[in-house]
Amino acid sequence: MPHKTEGGLQPTRQPNLSVTRLNELIFKTLLEMKKNGLSDCSIRFTFKALKFLSKNCNLNDPENVKSFISSLNVSNGYKRNLCIAYNKYVKVNGLSWNMPLYKVSSKLPKVPSSEKVQMLISGAKPLMALKLSISVETGMRPIEIMNLKIKDIDLQNRTIYPSSAKGGSARVFKISNRLTDMLRVYISKRKLGLNDKLFKGTSNDYGKLFRAYRNRLADKLQDPSIKQITLYSLRHYYATMLYAKTKDILYVMKQLGHKKLETTLIYTQLVNFPNDEYYSAIATTIDEARKLVENGFEYVCDVDGVKLFRKRK
Repeated sequence: MPHKTEGGLQPTRQPNLSVTRLNELIFKTLLEMKKNGLSDCSIRFTFKALKFLSKNCNLNDPENVKSFISSLNVSNGYKRNLCIAYNKYVKVNGLSWNMPLYKVSSKLPKVPSSEKVQMLISGAKPLMALKLSISVETGMRPIEIMNLKIKDIDLQNRTIYPSSAKGGSARVFKISNRLTDMLRVYISKRKLGLNDKLFKGTSNDYGKLFRAYRNRLADKLQDPSIKQITLYSLRHYYATMLYAKTKDILYVMKQLGHKKLETTLIYTQLVNFPNDEYYSAIATTIDEARKLVENGFEYVCDVDGVKLFRKRK
């Protein structure tokens, strides 16, 4: 338990356990996770969680860890994730405990409007705009985007073949002419080879840079709602629009790389937006119609010899 000092309550220190030894136990846990094939993303979170816990309680005293986690003023979801991370430490290092079961209430994800999504892309610098365009057109997870290699991209056929995260099924995405041209210019300028990664850095880097840019844009436009948009919001946007267009939940499941249908079914609840507003456009030629479709418009009907299209705002 925390002890009192002149400065107030202080976290419990690790008794008779040097920092070096503590780090050895933590890295032993991470190494075991790596050997068992867990993802780099899971390993990174476990490392951060264990370092956080080690600064505030005694990792070799499960009851102390349990008490500290319960005292945190955070969501049950975060408490659950801390417990899952610590549980790995417990198993690897021969400890035992009854892991608390924090119930997480179900919550529908927020889906940004098409207007807000396009605002994010158009206001970004070229590199960020390219990453965001991939997120919007494919719904790939940030880690999947940052793991892309040049050999995963077929510019001639306008397709991307990502390596799925979380053990998902293999997928292929058809991308727009606009995104294809952006990729062609980017790859050519950097003289990237087939085995080179498309982007430097990790999904954490992508997320950090995105949040900084998003917050600047929200402050500039004096629109705090933009700060609620995350990279996963763009994945939710892709999934919702794909289901609204196809009404094929199995296809959406495949394109998202989900292993369970129940995970995908949530998007069937999001297609009927409470305030459906649309941009409208007309096409009189095949080329005009093609460009509208590539920019996210859907065909509605023929009126007076022209084709009417719409896109949700």
